[in-house]
Amino acid sequence: MMKIAPSILAADFSRLGEELNKIEAAGADWAHLDIMDGVFVPNATFGPPIIKALRPVSKLIFDSHLMVKYPETYLEEFIDAGSDMITIHTESKGNLKKILERIRDSGVSPGISLNPGTPFSKIRRYLDHVDMVLIMSVQPGFGGQSFREEAVEKIRLTAEYARTSGRDIFISVDGGINRETGRRCAEAGANVLVAGTYLFRRDDMASEISLWKTFGK
Repeated sequence: MMKIAPSILAADFSRLGEELNKIEAAGADWAHLDIMDGVFVPNATFGPPIIKALRPVSKLIFDSHLMVKYPETYLEEFIDAGSDMITIHTESKGNLKKILERIRDSGVSPGISLNPGTPFSKIRRYLDHVDMVLIMSVQPGFGGQSFREEAVEKIRLTAEYARTSGRDIFISVDGGINRETGRRCAEAGANVLVAGTYLFRRDDMASEISLWKTFGK
């Protein structure tokens, strides 16, 4: 079944605990936590202390998306803060295979992500080491951007890998997701939809999430 992961970046930061309760009550499966360091991407967001403070508030899966240049630097802090999944970028620095192994050894699910301008071939070497592939359908760093079409083919390629390898992995897509783009991504093989601005602006988020969960059936 399709998993829905609202991005907390679009929430009201003055009442994050309430916002988490809101998306959980609306039927969300995961909370997508966008971590930006101001180096890998132009903006900076929040770090492990916020995740640690939010962890007791919600039973949602915490999907920590590290848009950081050196993911190894603070890895243990994100693990200890209560992340259930940690996704790093193939464009980041360091020995990414070893970082993914450290994530798994800690009992957290590892994921790999790639930016719109990065070819799918760049993540092939990591696919056997992850539980999730996160396809960026916008350039990371800012919310509210339009969906980029090259993401659809990358979703198809990831789905093909999953079929041929027999691996049951999450195929997540993040950026510019709405009813139309979400449905198309699901048809291409995505099974996790990340959305921020669009979902948080819905008057009836629960109905929207319920609809999205039918995509791909």
